[in-house]
Amino acid sequence: MAAGARRRSACAALQLSIRTVQRWLEDGELRVDQRPVAERPVPANALSDAERCEILAVCNQPDFASLPPCQIVPRLADQGRYLASESTFYRVLRAAGQLRHRGRSKAPGRHARPTTHIARQANSVWSWDITYMQSPVRGLYYYLYMISDVYSRKVVGWEVHAEECGTQAAELLQRSVLREQCMGQPLVLHSDNGAPMKSMTLLSKMQDLGIAPSRSRPRVSNDNAYAEALFRTLKYCPQWPSDGFADLDAARTWVRDFVRWYNGEHRHSRIRFVTPNERHKGLDKTILERRHTLYQHAKQQRPERWTGSTRNWNPVGAVALNPERETLMQQKAA
Repeated sequence: MAAGARRRSACAALQLSIRTVQRWLEDGELRVDQRPVAERPVPANALSDAERCEILAVCNQPDFASLPPCQIVPRLADQGRYLASESTFYRVLRAAGQLRHRGRSKAPGRHARPTTHIARQANSVWSWDITYMQSPVRGLYYYLYMISDVYSRKVVGWEVHAEECGTQAAELLQRSVLREQCMGQPLVLHSDNGAPMKSMTLLSKMQDLGIAPSRSRPRVSNDNAYAEALFRTLKYCPQWPSDGFADLDAARTWVRDFVRWYNGEHRHSRIRFVTPNERHKGLDKTILERRHTLYQHAKQQRPERWTGSTRNWNPVGAVALNPERETLMQQKAA
């Protein structure tokens, strides 16, 4: 400030508040901050150590060990006892580290992020899930088992059944592997934590087929995003019957027609608008190259209509399942 800088700018550069500098320069003289050495008397209404120990002892009694203060205080009042207010109970328990974990309640835990799997070719990473299909009877559903390839988005296996079970899932997985002719190849199968996904029948079948399991975190649907996105496309299709399916055969017929359209006709936005079948067979590079050549020719014909480069028709490379945060930042920067 003596060199001509403004007080506000100097405080911002030093990350100090103006009020702090005013206390230091009270009456124009530099003074030592008195806050660290100030005497702070204990408030007259503060709890004593004995009272705090009594509150903790009451909260840890067998009758109150699993109850929050909002339940403990009224019960003490019914017994004709008043120790402190409800907010004081919360404050004492928080200071003792007993507010979130007391009695038999479990402390909140965190689940590690699922392993990142990179699909660089078809039939290397699969994702699957089960969804409901409404029937004419309220509360009665059909169950759609669907397996998709993360690299190409192709539906490699599906079945509709009247129940959820690991046996049906294991049979579907084996038929899908045989149909795709990828027996013995390195393959990862990702799913959520549903009962059929964790059944011993399915796990045994995966071990026999040489397939590595992968799991989502509990109650985190984003970890199985490819399966969830496929189900959204399926259920928001204009042909999806809002009144449900008449019977099991009708549900299977509808899904068969949807899969045929999705794999063979649907231009998927995340793979440069080629069909899943074309990318699964490796035909996307040739198709995208023709599109690029067409756009380059159009730009040469009328260059005044183009302000920059042509549309990006480069093939999509590897696809990451549950990428790490650094990978996401790199993809956004690109």
